[in-house]
Parts: sequence; C-alpha cells; structure tokens
Amino acid sequence: QVQLVESGGGLVQPGGSLRLSCLASGSIFNEYAIGWYRQAPGKQREFVASITKLGRTNSADSAKGRFTISRDNAKNTVYLQMNSLKTDDTAVYYCNTAPPFRIYWGQGTQVTVSS
Repeated sequence: QVQLVESGGGLVQPGGSLRLSCLASGSIFNEYAIGWYRQAPGKQREFVASITKLGRTNSADSAKGRFTISRDNAKNTVYLQMNSLKTDDTAVYYCNTAPPFRIYWGQGTQVTVSS
C-alpha cells in the first residue's frame, strides 16, 4: 500500500527552480511530521527539510535560503520549493516521515541540475 508519493522532479539548469510534491495518506499526514530527503549518486541519503503538523520547519544548511518546505492540509501534500539550484543538488529526492520510517521509503523523484 503506497503511503507517500513524490512528484515534480526533472531536468533544470543551474540557477533554476523546481517544486516537488509529496502526497501522503491521511493517516500519515495527520499524524507525523513530513520530511524531504535526497540521495546523490555514490552518496548516502541525507536530510533536506521537514515540517511538523503545526507548520514548524527545519532544514539542512545546504537548503537554507534556497529551499522552502510547506504543507497544504486540504490536499495532504507537502511541497519543497527549490530555488537557485546547483549541480550539487542533483539527486533522487524522497519524502518520508520525520524522522523517517523504513517502510515508507518510496521511489523518489529525480532532480537533475545541469546545463
């Protein structure tokens, strides 16, 4: 049973923007904080940003000032607005609870930043 589905990835030039979406089942969305994570080729998966049920946010230093996490409670969706993208942001982006549960890892969405 799919619980969290990521979408919105793609190919973008350096300096460009993308908005990722994470559609969560109601039970997860209403119970847990939701986070975005990413895994670049050859690297471990890392935390990007998270948002609590009350809307409090937290983000990695690499995301501060460029990425914004938000949630739409009516749509059970968490967004990650990514601006000023760099080649180092190239990765598969995943959403999960924060902290993450192993069973909720999905396929992710690929973000490629390249000229």
